[in-house]
Amino acid sequence: MPARNTVKMYIPDTFYHVYNRGVEGRDIFIDDQDYKIFLGYVKRYLTKIPQNEVAPRWRSDVVDKLQLVAYCLMPNHFHLLVKQKTTDGMSIFVKTLMNSYVRYFNKKYKRIGGLFQGVFKAVQITEEPYLLHVTRYIHLNPLDLHTMTLNKLEDYFCSYGEYLGKRHTSWIHPEEILSMFGSKLIGTSKFSSYKDFVEKYQGSTAEVLGELILE
Repeated sequence: MPARNTVKMYIPDTFYHVYNRGVEGRDIFIDDQDYKIFLGYVKRYLTKIPQNEVAPRWRSDVVDKLQLVAYCLMPNHFHLLVKQKTTDGMSIFVKTLMNSYVRYFNKKYKRIGGLFQGVFKAVQITEEPYLLHVTRYIHLNPLDLHTMTLNKLEDYFCSYGEYLGKRHTSWIHPEEILSMFGSKLIGTSKFSSYKDFVEKYQGSTAEVLGELILE
């Protein structure tokens, strides 16, 4: 019997919440360099290769197959919200990303073997309320760290800065989510509306998401 959220029946033009932990709950990011290397691989695979460049055989260019909508990297796990455009975009991207990072991590820390807790998990998101609350859940994850506060979230290793308009990153796509927060109030931007949703929402995101939340 497969583990929950591991059955791979993927649909084009659909959002998925992708996540995975370190094997045995171990940390997969030890220092800032590790976080930056992981994001460097994300950028590499989601940036189109110029036509005048010859890509190495190992390079898997999935920029036309998938968009990264939101992310958060935690010491022992990661969250990605993606919108795949083809049936294989997510599998190609996540497997390539994880394999590249494991090779880097094992070389740096002189270890062998798997780093992640089996295959990645992926939950299909089909309704707007779930989609909005998944981004909120992802962006608030760092608050589990003892040193993290709301006013530091935009500078953490997550996409919250892009959602507040503080950073503009070509391979992160918050546009569809932010378009749901367009405000008719004078002086109120979609960025501040999203910020209010994330930081001032009074209900329980866990109750809204139910089984869509990280196991």
